[in-house]
Amino acid sequence: MAGPRLMSTAEGTTSHAFGKSEWLMLCSISTIWGASFLFIANALESFKPLSIGFIRVTLGATTLVLLPQARRAKIDRHDWVRIAFLGLVWMAIPLTLFPIAEQWVSSSVAGMLNGGMPIVVVILSSLLLRRAPGPRQLVGVAIGFVGIVLIGWPSLRGSRAGAHGVLLIVLALVCYAVSNIIAVPLTHKYGAIPTQMRVQVVGAMLTAPMGLYNLRYAHPHVKAIASLLPLGILGTGLAFVLVGRFVAKVGATRGTIFTYLMPIVSIGLGVVFRNDQVAILSLCGCAVVLVGAFVTSRAGR
Repeated sequence: MAGPRLMSTAEGTTSHAFGKSEWLMLCSISTIWGASFLFIANALESFKPLSIGFIRVTLGATTLVLLPQARRAKIDRHDWVRIAFLGLVWMAIPLTLFPIAEQWVSSSVAGMLNGGMPIVVVILSSLLLRRAPGPRQLVGVAIGFVGIVLIGWPSLRGSRAGAHGVLLIVLALVCYAVSNIIAVPLTHKYGAIPTQMRVQVVGAMLTAPMGLYNLRYAHPHVKAIASLLPLGILGTGLAFVLVGRFVAKVGATRGTIFTYLMPIVSIGLGVVFRNDQVAILSLCGCAVVLVGAFVTSRAGR
């Protein structure tokens, strides 16, 4: 029997408005990943970008391997193609591109740009499911995107040095969008932890050659190591499991609105710990983003 097509997806298990558990997952993911850009910026002071990606995914994979439930599921042979593909586009490529990009853009801007992912997800999931999301979700995504533009515009305007970083982040976001969509059926079938453990092990293997090679240039200090540990254990091991569960439950379109809340976290941490400057327009954008997130969280149809 032939396996499922690589580029396919499935609906979430619920189309109801977010309850307490959904909001808790949403806020947890947004906080963890919003902080990850600060951790990456700190790690860049001691490690090369390729090593950061390798260390991050290896710590995440190791964390999940230690969980008994991660090893219980037996993966069908035809599903290993999807898992290997996700190891490349969900782990190896984006987790390498973000540290490279932050050589040109601030941690705050990197967090802001992630807000573009729901737009890509809406387009791709609509094509694969052969129908558009509900009108509330379309309105919510549109409102959130306006907020992201307001947040990022003051930082991006006239910044030639940041253009390279922005391009790399956009590429990483496309990888994330594709991954969140095609991971839904796997998560329904095997669960988030067994799926993520295997995906991250593949990601660690793919990033190992260049990651290990670039460790020769590392000059580790306490600040960088203290940033890599939560970046890998929480920002990769735990956060990706939460994302898998969240997207599988509420669907790809609604499930990716955590990227609308991430900039608020990344901006706040950037201001406090790295003296990033934030324009009034960006603060207004934060308010618009919250409105967009709330509208998108309502019942799915």
